[in-house]
Amino acid sequence: MSDQNTPNTPRRPVAGFAPSRRGLLGAGVAGLGLAAAGGAQAQSRATTLAGMKDASATNPGPQNGALGTLFPDSTMPPASDHGSVKQFWSSMSLAHRRIQEGGWARQVNVVDFPISKDIAGVNMRLEAGGIRELHWHAADEWAIMLTGTARITALDYDGSPFVKDVKAGDLWYFPQGLPHSIQGLGPDGCEFLLVFDEGTFSEDDTTLISDWLIHTPRAVVAKNFGVDAAALKPFDDIPPNGKYIFPAPVPPALSQDAGAMTKSHPTSKIDFAFAMTDMKPTKEDANGSIRVVDSRNFTISRNVAAAYVVIKPGALRELHWHQNADEWQFWISGKGRMTLFANHSDARTIDFNPSDVGYAPATLPHYIENTGTEDLVYLEMFKAPVYQDVSLNNWIAALPPELVKQHLGLSDETLAAIPKDNLGIVPPGKA
Repeated sequence: MSDQNTPNTPRRPVAGFAPSRRGLLGAGVAGLGLAAAGGAQAQSRATTLAGMKDASATNPGPQNGALGTLFPDSTMPPASDHGSVKQFWSSMSLAHRRIQEGGWARQVNVVDFPISKDIAGVNMRLEAGGIRELHWHAADEWAIMLTGTARITALDYDGSPFVKDVKAGDLWYFPQGLPHSIQGLGPDGCEFLLVFDEGTFSEDDTTLISDWLIHTPRAVVAKNFGVDAAALKPFDDIPPNGKYIFPAPVPPALSQDAGAMTKSHPTSKIDFAFAMTDMKPTKEDANGSIRVVDSRNFTISRNVAAAYVVIKPGALRELHWHQNADEWQFWISGKGRMTLFANHSDARTIDFNPSDVGYAPATLPHYIENTGTEDLVYLEMFKAPVYQDVSLNNWIAALPPELVKQHLGLSDETLAAIPKDNLGIVPPGKA
């Protein structure tokens, strides 16, 4: 996708994959009873196809029918699947929801999803007026509004304030250590996804202003504020672990809050928000669209690059890989499947549904296919300043035809039919 040549990009190890062959998947689907293909040494496409035609593939024992419906490619894998691949599926729907007055939060990080060492995700909901309290953390925060509207505030590097209302499809980015807040607006609050550039990040380990101040000597806080200690009596009502999420009245008009915030300091020159769905797609045709947002068009987003992908029914996010970073996915709507090829003949196909999380380590080839009847919408997230990908079609078209034929045995007619450019999304096939 990127035209940018970055020959000095440091080489990365392929995350989470080892040459060992295991009989079972790791966490996630395997924990739900979906097993990887075993007996990798004896398996071939021919033996798999033969097994599918007779009693070899039957499963007369206990089955979870609901999971079988959600994961048809685990119930009956494609004949091309082979060996064992570390689990690259998880889901926010299986994560614990921390519910309290004002909203809820749930997360998927490396504890729940071991392959995801670079990125953690948090899904959060705030009711109208609900506040994710003033806080900061030791990781950069990238966010997308999924539904509703919210008001965000932040303090920049120079001590200047920022405030903005964000709607569904808008992004924000708060670098490590910068204090900020989020508050749901009317009529129905909001829901959003937070993405952090550290797989070990946890919502339980952020610095909350209320938690900090009630655990600082009262006299010290009073001296810092220049007030009498009696003025801090309201601290007695703060929960012992801080507020985190709590209910509050819907805030006044944005102009009123902005006016109050800029009485002592000018408005920040940094725009921490970005109207992603208002931008022209980076690539778009009848098969779908891709919007790429990274540090080149959202300047503050220095450590996280993203692509917002819409795939039409039957269409395919073409065979590709990413050179510079692991890909962390969040599936927003629709359904589809991904096959991840993990080298040494190992490949695994898994189905995905809304709220699922996927992962493709850097350099490992994969695709996303819309297997449903409505648009498939998902996010591709990277711990990197710029978005990069390599298209298989583009690469083949750029090679001497004879060289390709010697590798793959393709005819001149087939080579001529292959798209010549990195289209991003290709139409439904003829098969």
